[in-house]
Amino acid sequence: MRSRLVLAALTLFAFPLASIAQGADAGRNLAGSCSACHNITGHAVTGMPAIAGRSREDLLRTLKDFKEGKRPATVMHQLAKGYTDGQLELIAAYFAAQK
Repeated sequence: MRSRLVLAALTLFAFPLASIAQGADAGRNLAGSCSACHNITGHAVTGMPAIAGRSREDLLRTLKDFKEGKRPATVMHQLAKGYTDGQLELIAAYFAAQK
C-alpha cells in the first residue's frame, strides 16, 4: 500500500517538473508539431498563413477557438485539442516572438 502512495506522489510531481525542465525551449518544442504547415519560424512555406510576429493574445485566441470548435478547420481543431491551455500559451508566445 505504501509503495502505491509513493508511486502516486511521484507521478503527480513528475509531470509538472518535466514541463518546468523544458524551460525556455518549451514553446519551441511544442511548436515543432506546427512546422509541417507553418514552419518552425512561423513563416509558412506551404500556402498556410504566416503566424510569426502576430500578437500572443491573437494567436492564443485563435488556438482556443480551434480547440473549442468555434473556428472551422480541417486539421487545426484536432491538433489544438491535444494541448492544454498552458501549452497553447507557450506555443502562442513562441510564435509571437518570431520576427
